[in-house]
Amino acid sequence: MTLSSIRLMPHLILFLAFDKNGYIKADLARWMPISPNEGNTLKTIHAFIDIMTVYPEFRNLFYFRTGWKGKLFAPLCRPMSTLFIVAESIGPGLFIQHGFATIIAAKRIGENCWINQQVTIGYAHVNECPTIGDNVTINAGAKVIGDVTIGDNSKVGANAVVVKNVPANVTVVGVPAHIVKRDGRRVDESL
Repeated sequence: MTLSSIRLMPHLILFLAFDKNGYIKADLARWMPISPNEGNTLKTIHAFIDIMTVYPEFRNLFYFRTGWKGKLFAPLCRPMSTLFIVAESIGPGLFIQHGFATIIAAKRIGENCWINQQVTIGYAHVNECPTIGDNVTINAGAKVIGDVTIGDNSKVGANAVVVKNVPANVTVVGVPAHIVKRDGRRVDESL
């Protein structure tokens, strides 16, 4: 841990100096829920070093948040090579579980989203990429393609293919995706 603390010193300075909107701190809270982080700088620093050391997926998100400044230090703590993040904006609290073979190319991703491995969120044409709402979960292998919107509090099931807008508060599954749960009740509706 001491060696990792040394190599992460530039990253820690970036985090403490440039996280004015608190997005990285919110990401930390999401990635390590057992660490309260609120108001305790030492716990926040410890959580940052732990998570940057153990989770390459978090490193990708950190480098996205810090832009070119963070990428200067990427050789010291390499990001995951099979996880790509491109978005105009990503709200605080994004969690990427097992980011292997995951492509995230969105207009916007809301707050507190959860994205699993082998997910593709991407373009259908040059300017047509998805908008993801708040509190959305996108499970393993799912594909969300084109100029679609995933509504707040919705879930996209494993291996689902979404090419149409998904309303808020639903769960969608299948190829093509269809609604199987709305506001907590089982349904069977097309998108």
